[in-house]
Amino acid sequence: MKLVVDFISPYRRAVVGALVALVFTAGITLGLGQGLRILVDQGLATQSPAMLSRAVGLFFVLVIGLAIGSFARFYLVSWIGERVVADIRKQVFNHLIDLHPGFYEKNRSLEIQSRFTADTTVLQSVIGSTVSIALRNALMLVGGLILLFVTNAKLAGIIILGFPLVIIPILVYGRRVRQLSRLSQDRVAEVGSYVGENLTQIKTVQAFNHQPHDRRFFARVAENAFDIARTRIRQRAWLTTIAITLVMGAIGVVIWIGGLDVISGRISPGELAAFVFYSLLVGLAAGAISEVIGELQRAAGAAARIFELLQTPSEIPSEATAAGVLPQTIQGDITINNLSFCYPSRPDTEVLKDLSLSIHAGETVALVGPSGAGKSTLFDLLLRFYDPDRGQILIDHTDSRQVALDELRRCFALVPQNPALFHGTIADNIRYARPDASDDAMVEAARIAHADEFIRKLPQGYETPLGDTGLGLSGGQKQRLAIARALLADAPILLLDEATSALDAESEHLIQQAMPGLMSDRTTLVIAHRLATVRHADRIIVLEAGIVQDIGNHDDLVARNPLYRRLAELQFREDGKGGNT
Repeated sequence: MKLVVDFISPYRRAVVGALVALVFTAGITLGLGQGLRILVDQGLATQSPAMLSRAVGLFFVLVIGLAIGSFARFYLVSWIGERVVADIRKQVFNHLIDLHPGFYEKNRSLEIQSRFTADTTVLQSVIGSTVSIALRNALMLVGGLILLFVTNAKLAGIIILGFPLVIIPILVYGRRVRQLSRLSQDRVAEVGSYVGENLTQIKTVQAFNHQPHDRRFFARVAENAFDIARTRIRQRAWLTTIAITLVMGAIGVVIWIGGLDVISGRISPGELAAFVFYSLLVGLAAGAISEVIGELQRAAGAAARIFELLQTPSEIPSEATAAGVLPQTIQGDITINNLSFCYPSRPDTEVLKDLSLSIHAGETVALVGPSGAGKSTLFDLLLRFYDPDRGQILIDHTDSRQVALDELRRCFALVPQNPALFHGTIADNIRYARPDASDDAMVEAARIAHADEFIRKLPQGYETPLGDTGLGLSGGQKQRLAIARALLADAPILLLDEATSALDAESEHLIQQAMPGLMSDRTTLVIAHRLATVRHADRIIVLEAGIVQDIGNHDDLVARNPLYRRLAELQFREDGKGGNT
């Protein structure tokens, strides 16, 4: 809750205004008891129309003041709630997109998304409403108790005797509600994660007729969430029931004793009416606080889940050291010294083992080898999604771990095997690498990538909106957009996770035509799935089990390296069968 207060503190003026309105409305509500006392003792008891009119007039003045104060309180408190939650969402999002990819290996993205949406909504409700209700009822409770003693100390003492009976169950049940609230939020997150996962992969779900299994599994997940919620609701219901029963029972006893005092003439009817009014205020305030405590406990659980994300440190420091300044113009030299690495999720398996390479500026180098050889892992380390366990990577003779992350990644343009396209227009997706690029530069990049022709045939051209992950485009079209994006980035080093293996002959031909424009005057590393695409590379590096087996050109490697020769024979035999040489 201290962290929530830290988010609220920049808006002190709004908080002070809300507290003033809160105290003002609570004071008027408490003043209504004295108005009731005057109405009974001076208006009704004296049977004077003038006194009655004066008492009713005072009542209406209090009501108008209460309405104005309530408006100010509701507006300010709701504004604070929305403002603070917007700030929390922004800070959580800004933190999440900087966390290293290893964090997402261990945590489900869809569960994190649920925390980001559902839990912040709970917080918004609490900050923007529940806290105000809690404070107002706390003021009413304290003020009501004071006025009870002012009105009649003997009857007030009877009320006080019942207080421990109310507080103890609130504390006991409140702790249980908090634990159940955290568990309930976790179950809700599981429901959201499962739904998101299935809808994202809906074609696979339907292609394998997996719906009956998914329905059964989701029913179990939803019922688990319901069972936890039902237990939490039951605890809250008992908490409210016990509080109201005890408090209102005490009020009933007070009315009985006070009624006897009125009959005997020890107090006036107006005094008893005011006392009963204050007793009701105290009782309702105590009941409301017992309910609010349940909401606050639920919010505490939600806040804990949100701030757990905020307090997750990134394992990849993003700040530069004094020695980590790249030259003004990047040449594109890459030196890899004794590089070893294990993924955090597989600490006992070395993916790269004492890898050493030297790649010169402007050189095209292909990485080939069987699946699991460490090719994609090397790209991950170059982009510093992970830091190596041992060894170093130098960019233009500067250790990449000493360079600020944003500066380091500006050196690279990535074309992945499965291009990532985002919800938005085609223009937005090409400009993803350089949002400030001009229209002319964007269109030129698309033209060199052989994407301009198919884009102009679309209904809205470059302003055609794409569905999630580029739904509606073919594999070749997506890949050409990814190449256009990399061209627009205009980075000195190109990382090309060669993406023609799953494409038809025409798409592959168009992408091969785009490659010279993309690779021109750049240091290029190509992960080669189809060896036909790397025959003209300056050097080919053969990797197996994270170890460099051989380096050379295509013809030399075919002649002397058994692994490369076997890969080449398999590739060209398959290409020959498919008519796609």
